[in-house]
Amino acid sequence: MNELRVVIVDDDFAVAQVNRAFVDARPGFAVVAEAHTGAAALEAVARHRPALVLLDVYLPDLGGLEVLRRLRAAGDEVEVIAVTAARDLDTVRRARLLGVRHYLVKPFSGAALGERLDEVRRGLLAGGEAGALDQRAVDELLGAASRPRSTTAVPKGLSGVSLDRVAARLAGSAPDASAAEIAESLGMSRVSARRYLEHLVATGAAEVAPRYGTAGRPEHRYRAIR
Repeated sequence: MNELRVVIVDDDFAVAQVNRAFVDARPGFAVVAEAHTGAAALEAVARHRPALVLLDVYLPDLGGLEVLRRLRAAGDEVEVIAVTAARDLDTVRRARLLGVRHYLVKPFSGAALGERLDEVRRGLLAGGEAGALDQRAVDELLGAASRPRSTTAVPKGLSGVSLDRVAARLAGSAPDASAAEIAESLGMSRVSARRYLEHLVATGAAEVAPRYGTAGRPEHRYRAIR
């Protein structure tokens, strides 16, 4: 697997430099750009097409979550490590709904960042985003297979980021939701939302039941299994 391209986003120039040094020192990663505002972050991602963004939530213009919302709306499913001083539950929940699976609270150690970077690398390998695997990549996957995993493998054609977004939205929908409702809330097509929901049903993370109205076909309603 080639080096993963990384964009560093932080409004503090000194912090951005420290994070850049940590990432560049990690085998398998290469920083391709730094950005210190939300607008600059959007431009850097569009220009460099990174595999990963280290994204600060507190930015002087758009804010990190707004940057991420715009990326998702444009169909960009880049992996994100949220690097921030934000500790409130609402911020964490909103980040989760936007597909953030990795979260670092400032201040953090280089070791903690290294662990998140390795998690991202293993996740991209397991998700099939790499091409042919070299010996090192195979060894990494075998090592990851011996450790507990929080989610099942994502089938070909589905995205782990989008699956997490759909699962998080469904979990927050009381008592249930339709594919159309999930699709509208996440800005994706109803067909795509249904595919992810059916995968959740197939893996036991959700269940589906028809709801019969006064006329027409029954509507399928999905409910997360907690």
